[in-house]
Formats: sequence, C-alpha cells, structure tokens
Amino acid sequence: MARYYRIEYDPSAKSFSYDINQPKRTIAERLDGSYLLKSSRKDLSAEEIWRTYTLLTKAEEAFRSMKSPLSERPIFHQVERRVETHIFLCILAYHILISIEKTLRDKGVHFSFATVRNKLKTHQISTVILPCKDGSVLKIRKAGTPEAEHRELYKLLEVPKTIISPVRTWIGKDENM
Repeated sequence: MARYYRIEYDPSAKSFSYDINQPKRTIAERLDGSYLLKSSRKDLSAEEIWRTYTLLTKAEEAFRSMKSPLSERPIFHQVERRVETHIFLCILAYHILISIEKTLRDKGVHFSFATVRNKLKTHQISTVILPCKDGSVLKIRKAGTPEAEHRELYKLLEVPKTIISPVRTWIGKDENM
C-alpha cells in the first residue's frame, strides 16, 4: 500500500496528512483480478484442486523453513542415494512442520510454522569448552533457560520442561590433536 500513498506527520503541529498517488492506484486496480489454477485432473473438484495447491505451497515453505537455518540451499546432489535421502528428509521435515501446526491449531493457536520458529529461535543450546591444566578439555552442552513465550509453546506442543539434560564430555590431552 505504501507505493500508493505519501504519508506525512508533523510532530510539532501533531498533524497527519496523506496524498493518494491515483495514477499508480488506477493501474493496480486494473491489474487486480482472479487467481486461476488449471489442472489436467478431471477427478478433482475445484475445492480439492485448491487444497492440493495450498498443500504444495506449504510443502515448499516447509522445505525453505527447514533448510534455510542450515544454509543448505541450493543443493546439487550427484549420487542417487543422496538425492533420495535429501527428499526423504525434506518430507520428514514437512510432516514435522504440519504436525506442529496441527497440534497448535487443535488447541486454538493459529500460528504458522514460521511464527513458531521465529518465537523459539532465541532459546538456544550452548557448549562451554573448559581447557584443563593437564591438557584435557571438558565440554558441557546445556540448554538455556526458556522464556515465558518458549515455555507456553513447549506446553502446547507437550515438549518436556528439560529440552536436553546437560551433556559433559571429557577429551583427554591425546584426543585434542
């Protein structure tokens, strides 16, 4: 909408004004239209075609959502088993995404997976590395304390209060090299 309006606020006069860019708005209104989906499937109703299309867009969004944090796009596999594994993991990620959305929807919360991911991205797991005088190293991996927003989502998704138990790993001085 910003491209069709020029908005100004004068703080000293505490006044708000705007102008409409009518030529741009008129062009946009002429281009406004319907969304057309075409299918060769004769056995599907219009509603089923629409549902299938929305599932496809959700699957694509799931792939982007699950792969983006891992910086895995684009991937050019050369070996067939890697392609199959990649497809399997993408489908698994999609099922997890849909399961999360459905679980929340069944409890009256209509968040998209992107919203859930955005809300939970600040709850992190850290690894503290402690070198010792004898050359060995102690690594401790532990989840941070969830904030109220995290706890509420975890409760709705029936995630245990302890995401992971702290993991302590000793590496001897000979293993550091």
